[in-house]
Amino acid sequence: MSTRTDSGERDPLIESRDQLIASFAKGEKPKDRWRIGTEHEKFVYATSDHHAPSYEEKSGIHTLLIGLTRYGWQPVYEGENIIALSGVDGTISLEPAGQLELSGAPLDNLHQTCAETGRHLEQVKYVGEQLGLGFLGLGMWPDKTRAELPIMPKGRYEIMLRHMPRVGSMGLDMMLRTCTIQTNLDYGSEADMVKKFRTSLALQPLGTALFANSPFTEGKPNGYLSYRSHIWSDTDPGRTGMLPFVFEDGFGYERYADYALDVPMYFVYRDGKYIDAAGHSFRDFLRGELAVLPGETPTEKDWEDHLSTAFPEVRLKSFLEMRGSDGGPWNRICALPALWVGLLYDQGALDAAWDLVKGWSMDERQALRDSVPKLGLDAPIGGGRRLRDIAGEVLDIARAGLAARGRLNSAGDNETGYLSALDEVVSSGKTHAERLLERYHGEWQGDVSRVYTEESF
Repeated sequence: MSTRTDSGERDPLIESRDQLIASFAKGEKPKDRWRIGTEHEKFVYATSDHHAPSYEEKSGIHTLLIGLTRYGWQPVYEGENIIALSGVDGTISLEPAGQLELSGAPLDNLHQTCAETGRHLEQVKYVGEQLGLGFLGLGMWPDKTRAELPIMPKGRYEIMLRHMPRVGSMGLDMMLRTCTIQTNLDYGSEADMVKKFRTSLALQPLGTALFANSPFTEGKPNGYLSYRSHIWSDTDPGRTGMLPFVFEDGFGYERYADYALDVPMYFVYRDGKYIDAAGHSFRDFLRGELAVLPGETPTEKDWEDHLSTAFPEVRLKSFLEMRGSDGGPWNRICALPALWVGLLYDQGALDAAWDLVKGWSMDERQALRDSVPKLGLDAPIGGGRRLRDIAGEVLDIARAGLAARGRLNSAGDNETGYLSALDEVVSSGKTHAERLLERYHGEWQGDVSRVYTEESF
């Protein structure tokens, strides 16, 4: 989740609805300036007993952040607390229960992305070894109850933790017990954004299946392959989902702005503090009628903050965010941007991917989204087929798109090798979650704690 570091007092005021729409148009870039942003979260645990460390405890999250400053990371404060780090590789931030996230820098190619990921993991592992901390690559805590987890000292999280139980049964699980990998990608025009949005939203359940990695809850199988994805089905229906309007005629920046205006607010950031506006209307804010800030109208930063509180499967800001996948090990962090860059950054690949899904009805898309957390690649896609029946074709399209980009590393290799982890899933027919379940029922003999030795970075 986003981390604010300024009060927004000097931001331009929003004086018309056109400014909201223009915020998306400002994201347009020529193809040679399209970049790749990769975000990945991991669980932090004490190697001594696997507990999730608090912010304050000795060798806890605060100490971890301080330790990372040896690599040139600069502290970001909220009040007296360090709640993030900034540096040339992006931002390191904290999710609500101390999950550690790298929001990587916008990079030109996947070789740079994977190198950035490698640097980050080397750094956190080195500091973690000094502190007795380990890092786990899964989509959900495999053994922790909510009550066992700490809360990080960030104002927006206090507001969200209060609000979540009012609107869904699993919002607290989303905040406290899940991790994801996301990819942020650019667009060249409104029409390009629309086609990329539609294609990636329709195929987001395939990303969920290929990266399914959350089959355990509180030490036992939970009946799902991606329980993290299931959690989103009852987190907050006002800000989640498959957005049927994206596939309707006339969709574009204006329609998404209207959707975002209908998403209830969480907060307003002023003077270094978060003001609780949960459930209030941004439309009222535009009119200067926000109850918690009477007479004030929003700034451009307020709109940017508000956009970050919508959680659909694909999200539009001044770029597109792919949000459907579980957290995972190092090679999967590299594989996620490879999948979406391959599909969306080459016109031939984008056309082929859209041709594959454009005939699906909204009911079929929704049914796929609803079934994929439990069924994975066996989720139905209509016509008597399953998701696994198109997975190989989608990877072939992505591979062709990456090859067409022609981004080579120093050894002369293009970017297609980063799809290998997904090739293995498709060729074997087994997701990582299914392999974990096989080990749980086999060699682990029902001991889910084995994930700490076998699935840590």
